[in-house]
Amino acid sequence: LSVDSKRRSDIEKNHSATHLLQRALREVLGEHVQQAGSEVRPDGLRFDFTHFSAMTPEEIDKVETLVNERIGAACDVKTSVMSFDDAKKTGAMALFGEKYGDEVRVVSMGEYSTELCGGTHVKNTADIRAFKIKSEYGIAGGTRRIEAVTGARAYEMAKADRELIGDAAAALKVSRDQIVDRINSLHAEIKSLTKELSDIEKAKAGSFADDAI
Repeated sequence: LSVDSKRRSDIEKNHSATHLLQRALREVLGEHVQQAGSEVRPDGLRFDFTHFSAMTPEEIDKVETLVNERIGAACDVKTSVMSFDDAKKTGAMALFGEKYGDEVRVVSMGEYSTELCGGTHVKNTADIRAFKIKSEYGIAGGTRRIEAVTGARAYEMAKADRELIGDAAAALKVSRDQIVDRINSLHAEIKSLTKELSDIEKAKAGSFADDAI
C-alpha cells in the first residue's frame, strides 16, 4: 500500500482545524452550535453548523483568531480508545444522532478541544501552520456553512489578498491605508454628480417644453 504523504498531511491539517473551528464557534456564538455536516479535503475544509443568523465580520474574525491562537499554542494532539461512557465523562463532543459502539476513539487537542473521532490528525496543532476563513453563508434555515483553508493555502490566500489591496491602491492612486477614505470620497462625488446631471436633465426638459409651447 502506498500513501500520498503530501495529500495525507494536508487532510490532517484541515481535519484538525475543523475540530478547533467547532470549539471556537461554540465559544463565540454559543453552546447551541452543533455540527450539521463536514467535508475535509487536501485543498480545504467545509463545516456546516446550526446557528440562527449570519455571522458578523467581528464574529468571523474572532473565530479565526481563536483557531490561530490554538495553532500557535502548539498543543499536542492525543488519541485514546475508551468506553463510550468514559468518553462522555471526559466531556468529549459527539455527533448528534450518530450511533457509537461500546468503544470509541477520543481525540484531544490540549485542553481546548475533545471530540469522538476516527479520522487522521496532525500530531501537534502547530503542524496546521495557519487557518483562514474563505466564506460564511447560509445553506438552509438555521444552518450556516464555513469554508476555510490551512497551511500553505492559507498563506497563498493572504498573499492574494495583499496583492488585491495593492492593485486597488494603485488604481485609486492612494496608499493602502487611504483606500476606504478614497472609495467613500468617490461614492460621495458620484452621488453629487448624479444629482447635478438629474437637475440638468430636468432643466433641459423644461426648456424643450417652453420651446414647444
